[in-house]
Amino acid sequence: MKSQMSWFLGVASVLLLGVVTVLTFSTPSPDFVQGEAARLIYVHPATAWASYAAFGTTTFAAVMWLWPRTRRIGWDHIAGASAHIGTMFLAMTLVLGAIWGRPTWGVWFRLRDARMASTLVMLLMYFGVLTLRQLPAAPDVRARRTALAALLASVNVPIVHFSVQWWDTLHQKATLAKPEKPTIEGLPLTIMLLSFVAFTVTFCWLMVHRTRIERWNDQLFNGDVESAIVARQREGAGSLAASGLTPGGLR
Repeated sequence: MKSQMSWFLGVASVLLLGVVTVLTFSTPSPDFVQGEAARLIYVHPATAWASYAAFGTTTFAAVMWLWPRTRRIGWDHIAGASAHIGTMFLAMTLVLGAIWGRPTWGVWFRLRDARMASTLVMLLMYFGVLTLRQLPAAPDVRARRTALAALLASVNVPIVHFSVQWWDTLHQKATLAKPEKPTIEGLPLTIMLLSFVAFTVTFCWLMVHRTRIERWNDQLFNGDVESAIVARQREGAGSLAASGLTPGGLR
């Protein structure tokens, strides 16, 4: 069942991202001022949303591990997996924002801008979470420090999100915050919303695999190498079966 879900999410992710890519580059330029750079708006907010979803998952998993009644090592695996994925998406957000900002604002990055500065701080904080997670320690010690660091880093998420509302800086206001007065509509809005769906599905797909990696790492740490290998072989066989293939080729 898990292999079938992974296969389904993977196919859906590839198809949705492919459709978004084709629509992004095949439609007319959505803005006569920004020109071709405006196409990045289809993707840039979606990567930010995916990082929010990942860090929200990390925070929830951290709370579940810290609460004695729900403490399970699986929550630590989820927290670690989502922190890795969220950091990747947040780095993509900064890179895409810089590429869009250079022709639009004339700068790659401005530290005095509230949104840019708070996003960079959040990225560094989650790099810190991942660094703490990589330090040698028993699984329960690693889980505790990961959870505490993740809770500390999560404080910056709402600051990043609401920074454009709280401070008047270079960064534009939220695009979708006021549906009654939209700054984007029609086909561009449809592509942007589809991009949100695509990156959400991609996040779920990556979570399935990254959580498995976290679990296998613990099995290797505990010396249960044989179980880890057997589990990986079963996952591979399940993925082949879900895709209609066998080790010998097509059915």
